[in-house]
Amino acid sequence: MIVGASSFKGKCGFKMRQMLFMGLVCAVTLLVVYRITNYQYQQTEMDKELPRFETIKESHLGSRYLLDGLPSGIMQARSDLELRPLWSSSSSRSDVRDSDPKVNGFSNHNLLAMPVGIKQKQNVDAIVQKFLPENFSIILFHYDGNMDGWGDLDWSNKAIHIVAQNQTKWWFAKRFLHPDVVSIYDYIFLWDEDLGVKHFNPGRYLDIAKREGLEISQPALDPNSTDIHHRITVRARKKKFHRRVYERRGSVKCSDSSEGPPCTGFVEGMAPVFSRSAWHCTWHLIQNDLVHGWGMDMKLGYCAQGDRRWNVGVVDSEYIVHKGIQTLGGRGMPTKKRHGASAFDMRTEIRRQSTWEHKVFKERWNQAVEEDKSWVDPLKRYKIPRNRKIRRHSRLNSS
Repeated sequence: MIVGASSFKGKCGFKMRQMLFMGLVCAVTLLVVYRITNYQYQQTEMDKELPRFETIKESHLGSRYLLDGLPSGIMQARSDLELRPLWSSSSSRSDVRDSDPKVNGFSNHNLLAMPVGIKQKQNVDAIVQKFLPENFSIILFHYDGNMDGWGDLDWSNKAIHIVAQNQTKWWFAKRFLHPDVVSIYDYIFLWDEDLGVKHFNPGRYLDIAKREGLEISQPALDPNSTDIHHRITVRARKKKFHRRVYERRGSVKCSDSSEGPPCTGFVEGMAPVFSRSAWHCTWHLIQNDLVHGWGMDMKLGYCAQGDRRWNVGVVDSEYIVHKGIQTLGGRGMPTKKRHGASAFDMRTEIRRQSTWEHKVFKERWNQAVEEDKSWVDPLKRYKIPRNRKIRRHSRLNSS
């Protein structure tokens, strides 16, 4: 009896040890599987989040695993649009090299970028002549394919010329004005070519924009301009600048309680001016495939780096004339013929495309807001007491 009991206990003990061993093996296996699965999941999430990471970080060095082949001291995370000489008589003199901003740094602190066609050459020349003395780099986007016709202008060899047939301002900007490329510039002027600048001075304009903290702005439009779409862009003769407009007529009513476009926090797409930080955000807002930019002006305030009611404004003392000249698809453009149909105006097709793109942009915005559960409308974070708004508005009226 005693021997039988001992034998039974021995068998039970062996089975228990075997079960414990098998349990330990299973636990280790599960742990290994979990670690591998978790690592793969984290890598996938990192790949998904990389674009957002780059929108927040000012340097792409955060994605270090892509740059492991380079020593950190050799990395140049920024570029610019400054022209560099192929040779220099002072290239062997280190004392000159250290003090020459064209060799060791950059000389221009602001950028003017414009889509241009040869038919507007005279007007573009007048615009550029205003900007060159004020420390600006110039980049011209030739949408008509004609670059050779600009060579007789004395400043042409100082400008950057990019040619792409029948492309829009926003198409060019998305491809050639990446934030890392234009990060040396304090302000980016992304203007149309049909603007009159007789009453505009870039230096005085920037003085006002900097002093008033306007991250996104535009010069006011002369009331005699063509194609004025929103009253907020019209020049107020007795002000230096304004941030809102009051309108009691029409379908849009604007008052002190108005908190968004087109009553406040709004500039139009014809002559916007962006600070470096605002452009970093705006570049990401530009849709790669929606080239006309319709509807985007209503969302630019989200890139104002704070409360759009104060950081977006229209400068009245330095104003422009919008001539409203049709360029892409305007007169002189070739017409098409549908099979069995008469010729039609290309402008009709462009407007149809623009309308469709506007619809798509609105749908994308609404979908993005719905899907991003962590996103909070910045306007809700910058609620200002009404009495403070009135006091500040009174000060603005006295400007």
